Amino acid sequence: MLSEILTFIFFLLIGLEIREGIKRPKEIILPTLCALGGMIFPAIIFLSLNPGSPAWAVAMPTDVALGIAALSLLGKRVKPAVRLFLLTLAVADDFFSLLIIAIFFRNDLHVDSAIFTLGAASIGFVLPYREALIKILAPFATFIIIPIYIYINLLTKLDFSVITETISLSLVTARVIGKVLGIALFAFLLNALTHIKLPQNLNLREVTGVGFLAGMGLTVSIVIAEITLSQPAELTQVRMGLFLAAIISGISGILWLRFFADRQ
Repeated sequence: MLSEILTFIFFLLIGLEIREGIKRPKEIILPTLCALGGMIFPAIIFLSLNPGSPAWAVAMPTDVALGIAALSLLGKRVKPAVRLFLLTLAVADDFFSLLIIAIFFRNDLHVDSAIFTLGAASIGFVLPYREALIKILAPFATFIIIPIYIYINLLTKLDFSVITETISLSLVTARVIGKVLGIALFAFLLNALTHIKLPQNLNLREVTGVGFLAGMGLTVSIVIAEITLSQPAELTQVRMGLFLAAIISGISGILWLRFFADRQ
């Protein structure tokens, strides 16, 4: 029951953030398209290693709370523009993740799953006083909801004996490589070939660092895994893959931004 309540509040916050992001359409075009690239590439890599596996969507979501937490370790070494890009990208990522659940896995959604995911996000989308609610719920989600949810649904169920299994290693490969490749490549191509440009206070090296941090995805990925996978053995491998990918992506992103990002 606790897990379901936490999931409801988390997806309520996602709905609030998505609706608030729509208020700034010009500012969200580039990170939104980069988020799309950062979802397509991991899915392609995962499916190429596991043809036909329903777990492909697990490789796609980003966890904004984990990314921001990792970014905060760098303090003032990175510019506010980097944090804003990561936030916007993650919100767009959440939106696309909800679409994927609704389009590709609607037949797998039980009533309770639908209520605690799509239903909660829909409620958040239409609620008034969004800015005030986000200010209240965002730190609550970051420091309480997500840690408890990850502990209940991931850390207590980790099985290191599956660390070398196919799904575990495929998720690590898809997320660690696919996320940064898709985000950085889309940013480069959009900036070079279209009128959609990077902000003047943000460069491609910093976007690449954000791409690494985007490989940290646990909360939404676990929800998708529980919706799409029926075999306990597959869920066990997914949890291990997500855990390893989050650690590797977080360390890679911190080190990259530590050495290659422009200082304030």
